[in-house]
Amino acid sequence: MARDATTLEIDGPDGVRVVRVSSPERVVWPEAGITKLELARYFIAVGDAFVAANGDRPVSLERFRDGIGGESFFSKNPPKGAPEWMRDVMVTYPSGRSHPQLVIDEPAGAVWAAQMNTIVFHPWASRAGAPDLPDQLRVDLDPQPGTGFSDAVPAAFALRDLLREAGLTGFVKTSGNRGIHVFAPIEPLHEFLDVRHAVIALGRELERRMPDRITTAWWKEERGERIFVDFNQANRDRTMAGAYSPRALPGAAVSCPLEWEELESADPASFTVRSVPDRLAERGDPWATMHAAPGRIDTLLDWWRRDLDDGLGELPFPPDFPKMPGEPTRVQPSRARRPDAD
Repeated sequence: MARDATTLEIDGPDGVRVVRVSSPERVVWPEAGITKLELARYFIAVGDAFVAANGDRPVSLERFRDGIGGESFFSKNPPKGAPEWMRDVMVTYPSGRSHPQLVIDEPAGAVWAAQMNTIVFHPWASRAGAPDLPDQLRVDLDPQPGTGFSDAVPAAFALRDLLREAGLTGFVKTSGNRGIHVFAPIEPLHEFLDVRHAVIALGRELERRMPDRITTAWWKEERGERIFVDFNQANRDRTMAGAYSPRALPGAAVSCPLEWEELESADPASFTVRSVPDRLAERGDPWATMHAAPGRIDTLLDWWRRDLDDGLGELPFPPDFPKMPGEPTRVQPSRARRPDAD
């Protein structure tokens, strides 16, 4: 008979944390047979790298009560029963509302979140001490139907070169699915809207150089078989799966940081809850030096202003955002062309 609960001891900054894991034999990934306890132990194994990438940031927890096949929900407010050694930070959302959001400062925090049935961690691009000022510029290269991971690889390399032109250093990871995420550390000097504009300018320049492969078109009907630069992931309260976060997909893939020389031959499905701990122990963390020398987005904002002068303006925001100044219509083009369209 499966045990009802077990406890794990995890080293913390001021002693050993004891975290209770209930229903440890509950299967989270049926195809791989990975249990809740194995997930908790995964976070112990990758704990330092996980905290380096996702800690000291507001984080949303994507929780699955019945494994990846069940319903999921997001916890933005700190869940009830959080240990006293975990903290939270007040953040402001696009609606203007404010409330506290969880912050993970040590591996035991990730283990406790796993106990609360968290699979995917969604950290903000800003630090807890300055939640309005991102210290990462994040680009989501999203393959559209007819394209896949291999099509995103040349786009990622071109993006790395473009970032260098702008004085920034790109760090790459798998999304855990078909896409690629490229992050660049930046000095926390600008609000989210400025960083969004920097990402739009970057995406438009990449699109000019690779028009047959890259698109910044928000409407799916206009994207074609290209890689979409998802600029709206740069918005306040828009997050990607964090580095070393598992994904709720059948193979238990992880969003895994890579060295650039690994990217071309990488198989994103091979980086899993079971394989990544050994990889990390053998190779180290490719993102360990990410914030050693942050850059500035001044050049990208110059490109944004250049595009404004050339008649290119704001792009659509997600539908759940308040209507923004200068934003174009949110009616998709095929509807807008109809005489009876709103």
